[in-house]
Amino acid sequence: MYIGRFAPSPTGPLHAGSLVAALASWLDARAADGRWLVRIEDVDTPRCAPDAPERILAQLADCHLLPDAPPLYQSTRGDRYQQALDELLAQGLAYPCGCTRRDIDAALAARGITHERHHERPYPGTCRQGLNGKRARAWRFHTEKFMSNWHQGQYPKAQAAPFSIVDFRLSWRDRRLGPQSQDVAQDVGDFVLRRADGLWAYQLAVVVDDADQGVNHIVRGEDLADNTPRQMLLQAALRLPSPRYLHTPLLLAADGEKLSKQHGAPALDTSAPLRVLAAAARVLGLPPYPGAAGVCEALAWWVRAWQGTYNRAP
Repeated sequence: MYIGRFAPSPTGPLHAGSLVAALASWLDARAADGRWLVRIEDVDTPRCAPDAPERILAQLADCHLLPDAPPLYQSTRGDRYQQALDELLAQGLAYPCGCTRRDIDAALAARGITHERHHERPYPGTCRQGLNGKRARAWRFHTEKFMSNWHQGQYPKAQAAPFSIVDFRLSWRDRRLGPQSQDVAQDVGDFVLRRADGLWAYQLAVVVDDADQGVNHIVRGEDLADNTPRQMLLQAALRLPSPRYLHTPLLLAADGEKLSKQHGAPALDTSAPLRVLAAAARVLGLPPYPGAAGVCEALAWWVRAWQGTYNRAP
């Protein structure tokens, strides 16, 4: 059975860009006669607004985007994330790191690598062999150790998953973007599982939650596409299934950047739900609803349009 989800971070209410992702994931689930879940990704508690989850759920309800089960809150899931980290530690696939951001930049600069804005800092593996007297700050995933295990055939079920790994390059197919690939070791390095401030990293939390909720189709904005290879590595390492992925177009601000709360996107006014849903549907490349009123009728129209636009084949 198809199970999809919408997973907002409650740093504030929904804005127009986040409604695009919500509508896309809802349409994909409904077009497949599947279940649609909402997960409140409040694992980064210092950035979360106290009333944001309720406001987000109310905005979705205004737009008739109703989940099929009560929402899951990441802030209640710390024990489960620790269990996953312990499993990776037992396999030798996680290790403590004492590096600061300045340490990483200095190590990269010594290799002639300058950090570029909006790009990852590929971790150079400084603490793989031990902390050398430094205090443990974060916990990282040992990418090279995983790749070695993979090539030795230690993940037989994962090696039948909808991705392939040749040397260090992971290749997979997105339902909208087509063939994708990334050299995780070179482009990202050993990524963080638990942060220096003690909070759980997005990559680990999202993988554990998707598996526990049975999510097998993920529809989200294309800015998250480069996270997918890291999540696939964790899915394989934890012996979890890999969902199918579809990364949708983004709503861009006037300066060409993704519309986001960090860029001052205003809260979405859902008092006229058909209007804001129509705007989201345009971003997704769907035809305009020909009627003048009726949110339920418009959503049913876009479900049919979605079935003709996005193929759920691998």
